[in-house]
Amino acid sequence: MSENRLSLQEAHDLVVAALVASNTSPENAASVARALVAAEASGQSGHGLSRVPSYASQSRSGKVDGFAKPEMSTTSPGILRIDAMLGFAYPAFELAIEALPERARSQGIAMAVVARSHHFGQGGAHCEALAEKGLVNFVFGNTTKSIAPWGSNKPLFGTNPIAFGAPVPGGAPLVIDLAVSKVARGKIMAAEKTGSSIPEGWALDVDGNPTTNATAAMAGTMVPIGEAKGAALAMMIEVLGACLVGASLGFETSSLFNGDGPAPDLGQVIIAIDPGLSSLGVYGERIAVLMDAVDSAEGARIPGSKRFGLREKAEREGVVIPGPILAEIRNIAAGK
Repeated sequence: MSENRLSLQEAHDLVVAALVASNTSPENAASVARALVAAEASGQSGHGLSRVPSYASQSRSGKVDGFAKPEMSTTSPGILRIDAMLGFAYPAFELAIEALPERARSQGIAMAVVARSHHFGQGGAHCEALAEKGLVNFVFGNTTKSIAPWGSNKPLFGTNPIAFGAPVPGGAPLVIDLAVSKVARGKIMAAEKTGSSIPEGWALDVDGNPTTNATAAMAGTMVPIGEAKGAALAMMIEVLGACLVGASLGFETSSLFNGDGPAPDLGQVIIAIDPGLSSLGVYGERIAVLMDAVDSAEGARIPGSKRFGLREKAEREGVVIPGPILAEIRNIAAGK
């Protein structure tokens, strides 16, 4: 497998060029590029440039409206509703992250729901942005079906990520980001594109048998974390990400990996909390004690902390993109 290295700016410019060549506005293309390159730099390649071919295909076919502009409305003092207009999720999330802090600080807690949405990428990045504004926060979202209810091999739920962010006075935010599957499905998609096998235990084929074949895994189901508990979490997030928003359920949506079918119409929920108001001002001292305790525990690592070293390395050395993926993106950018 050939590999190629791009600076972060080169990666950004290439994503923009590929999306603009695929019926996407420059503004939306830049928003998507910021998210994908940030994911790549943080070591989350499943939410990185491997997504460009499928995004471009969906924008070309009209499954995603590449020129959509999200619209925001207030349904109550504590709830913002953002219509992604069947476009990419990232512009809608940028709007939410800009608008939520003022609401949360004035009331103690506020929520944004993102409707008629799409793949929202690296959930932890959205949480980190809100934590940097001083807010404890959660992001939930449903995705297309890939996990079966426990005991079944019929996929109904998505991998349905849960992400969490918390400010740490004097330090980087605590960010916890996980899918309710053992791995994010994007990792299997990336393996399929490069012809790589996957570890056993990640996924099952259509007959419910363990598989190391990425193509068979994409056609089958993902293994949930904690077995029955993970499947239950996936169902919980269907309620939060779809029912609470009024969006499509995972088994009602079309694939996020090709340009066929109608718009996915997914939903996401962002909850932001002012920790100073809830803790009567002692939040900073309490989380400092917690962080110190975890940091000093032998063998322990603060969740999400690996991203810092990876980002520094990416700033210095750029990111390595598998050759087949990079060649495909370059062809898209060239209009081929």
